[in-house]
Amino acid sequence: MLHLLEIRNLHVKVGDKVIIKGLNLIIKPGETHALMGPNGSGKSTLSAVLAGHPSYKITVGLLRYLGKNIIKLAPEKRAGKGLFLAFQYPQSIPGLSVEEFLRTAYNAQAEIKKNKKLNVLEFRQLLEQAMAGLKFKIEFLSRSVNDGFSGGEKKRLEILQLAIFKPKLAILDEIDSGLDVDALKLVAQSVKRLVTAKMAVVVITHHQRILHYLKPTKVHVIMNGKIVKSGGRELIAKVERSGYEQFIS
Repeated sequence: MLHLLEIRNLHVKVGDKVIIKGLNLIIKPGETHALMGPNGSGKSTLSAVLAGHPSYKITVGLLRYLGKNIIKLAPEKRAGKGLFLAFQYPQSIPGLSVEEFLRTAYNAQAEIKKNKKLNVLEFRQLLEQAMAGLKFKIEFLSRSVNDGFSGGEKKRLEILQLAIFKPKLAILDEIDSGLDVDALKLVAQSVKRLVTAKMAVVVITHHQRILHYLKPTKVHVIMNGKIVKSGGRELIAKVERSGYEQFIS
């Protein structure tokens, strides 16, 4: 089976500081990977690197997506090829409505993929179908993107994008942060409903509660910029019992 994502001996720095220090990871279609670790371990740095953030410089290593090197590929090209990042702290965009933002992004991806662009009415139909189950009222679409949103609304908007764009690889960077129990359950159930055998999900978190809902295929512990332990869901219980210090060599 073709690897969806292949990372070999990845080293990344921001400015003069090395954050990722020899990270290895392979992800195949249909898998859900959990990447756990304490604050400052390199989890969010990895998500930014995968999305193509220009402030993060790869100094050594291989980053291959769908069999091709993407180190020099622009962020919008990566998105067009089905790589999606749900942000830990989504930015607010006053004056730009949720509906217009989503339609513009959808049609930009359609152009890259050489698919049909959707007009206002066609996109509204798609949008209303995608909103089912996320408990959004229709007037939500006219609000400015993330402007005055609650934590739960911001994270549900990220999941709404996941539903619309249907990526091949979804990276969820601490999608559980700032959510109460009910919002967490709604977000987790929505992610599970959207996952297909042709896509993969990377859940980045330092908590365990969302993983009890998502039931990842593989679990990895990242510390000091590299993956120090990989296994099944039994690793979640080990972290709950004894924390991350047990993995320090």
